[in-house]
Amino acid sequence: MHILTVLFVLTWAARGLAQDQTTPGRWLAEAEAAHGAVTNYTAIFHKQQRIDATLLQEEVIFIKFREPLSLYMRWVDEPDKGAELLYVEGWNGNRARAHQSGVLGLVTWNLCPRDPRLMSDNLHPLTYTGIKHLVMNVASNVHRASKAGELGFHNRGEEMVYGLPTRILEIVLPRDEAKGYSAYRMIINQDLASKILIRIRIYDWKDQLFEHYGYQDIELDAGLTDADFDPDNPDYHF
Repeated sequence: MHILTVLFVLTWAARGLAQDQTTPGRWLAEAEAAHGAVTNYTAIFHKQQRIDATLLQEEVIFIKFREPLSLYMRWVDEPDKGAELLYVEGWNGNRARAHQSGVLGLVTWNLCPRDPRLMSDNLHPLTYTGIKHLVMNVASNVHRASKAGELGFHNRGEEMVYGLPTRILEIVLPRDEAKGYSAYRMIINQDLASKILIRIRIYDWKDQLFEHYGYQDIELDAGLTDADFDPDNPDYHF
């Protein structure tokens, strides 16, 4: 065998061994540290949820996010293209300002995050939006299942997602809804460079896709200012 071929095989073998030695605790600590360092970003947010047994159409939303909780969302795909939402913690009586697309967009609403009009096609209130909530959801399940000896944690290799090389991790929890975990399986794509979780697919106890969230073209530390969360921003239509 050619020496370069031998070196290639050994390199990949060593790489695979290193990946196999990734423990849930070590991986989670690394992911939490990466997410904890992020204070603002922009991204194309992909969201798909199963509501009342129906898997809804995927939504594609441009978002701006800044800590403390400041969120701007603009839907960029049909059928909601042009709809906008703005939420800033402590502003507007802790209500979101929002409008729909098309002719309905002429009316602007001020709504609490759990208002039925916002929750009708959402599993979670808008205050749960963001990459930190992805890792928080994963962490709560991993910590509990690991302590109970019920955690399946599998490194599934690598793949390209949204143009970035990612590590694929599968988390398997007890297939028993009564145990109180938030899902049966989670498939996570973690950006190899930033360690940010850029996509997660969550499966219910029937092993059906239940929730899917992705962050495409994410720009960390985007330098967002108060103007990005001002309803009078000339780029917005509130």
